[in-house]
Amino acid sequence: MGNRSGVLELAVLGLLHEAPMHGYELRKRVNAQFGWGRVLSFGSLYPCLKAMLRNGLITADPGTPESGRRPKIVYTITADGKDYFAHAMHEAGPSAWEDDTFGVRFSFFGRTDPATRLRILEGRRARMEERLANFRAAMSRTAERVDAYTLELQRHGLESAEREVRWLNELIDGERRQQRPPDQHHPPTQGDSR
Repeated sequence: MGNRSGVLELAVLGLLHEAPMHGYELRKRVNAQFGWGRVLSFGSLYPCLKAMLRNGLITADPGTPESGRRPKIVYTITADGKDYFAHAMHEAGPSAWEDDTFGVRFSFFGRTDPATRLRILEGRRARMEERLANFRAAMSRTAERVDAYTLELQRHGLESAEREVRWLNELIDGERRQQRPPDQHHPPTQGDSR
């Protein structure tokens, strides 16, 4: 799932899980939801859709023609596609928290079980903490040898990674609170005999 086509496949299946769509609508939704506006083209989307059709993950049906235009093909997720998507959403290995995959996985966290969500969030945090350490090491080694713009770019990378680690810590804390049994959500008050 770590490669770009696997991520696109997951994104398409997740969107088709919500409702059938034609290619143009899928491209618009992928671009809007995942920020791939400059990267995702029809030249990437349609080969992915064709592969998914061959693998039985989706079906393609001609839609209703619009005023003299040819009908748009409407794509629908199949039962096999739903099973594949559910299995993919349960995977929590390193590819789930890589830069290319994490945003797509995160956007479908509502369909991911709590234990898997927590593993993915913790893995992403570990990856970002590693990146933070690398930024800090690079900045300490090169601070005197680089120009002001390169230093600012390094500082920007460091601040972005720090911000993401804080965000991940908040998400992890929230997941852990939700996973506690109901009687552990709130500490007992003084008059409470628990």
